Amino acid sequence: SALFRCCHFHRPRRDMTSLGAAGKTSSASCGRNVFGALIACATLAMCVSAGVSMRGSGGTTMSLAGITWRGEGDLMSQKQHGTCVAPVQQGLRWGCSVKTADNICCFNRHFAEYAGYFESTSFLAEANQERTVFRDSVTGLPLFVAPVGRSWDAFVSESKVHGWPSFRKQEVIWDNVRVLDNGETVSVNGTHLGHNLPDAKGWRFCINLVSVAGHALGGGDDDALPVESALQGSDVRSETTD
Repeated sequence: SALFRCCHFHRPRRDMTSLGAAGKTSSASCGRNVFGALIACATLAMCVSAGVSMRGSGGTTMSLAGITWRGEGDLMSQKQHGTCVAPVQQGLRWGCSVKTADNICCFNRHFAEYAGYFESTSFLAEANQERTVFRDSVTGLPLFVAPVGRSWDAFVSESKVHGWPSFRKQEVIWDNVRVLDNGETVSVNGTHLGHNLPDAKGWRFCINLVSVAGHALGGGDDDALPVESALQGSDVRSETTD
């Protein structure tokens, strides 16, 4: 069931989580995993009872105010490196674990970094609080921009509550991101990113930091956004509603 998949996604597993310097999952992080699972499962249960679905009618690709968002299952077919077109980049941003990133991005559909992992990295200290561009850890393509339509503090606060970086619709670069029928959120190149877990405010994308810690290819500015993507972001802000 969808509810089981949600709980399964947040369940800690030693080979799919970043274990830290000691190579062990702490009791605190395990507790946060359980707490995160309860929140996520409760959220999905409410969505199911309310009839919320990611599925479009007739199996066709749906659009949200002119934005293509729905992805087909073949996006996650086997490629050169698991579901990815290549291994993850070396030297990921914010000190993210390359090994954990490669497992989660390319050889995984359900598991996640442990709850609060992003707080254990240098992300909060180093990120651009005016606008951070989150890039595919494999291809370097921009996937999310935050904050958009809210403050940095609001973005961080919501992310801390849920345990993972949490993005809203207006912060997604839809040229490069798709949502599958079960809520799994992936890049157009087959990188697993996380899941869409809607709440009372609308769509909320619960994303692994290790999946979006890539560098811009060609030595460019990591937080520079292509003009067409920036313009699309403006369209999303002005046209979409929850």
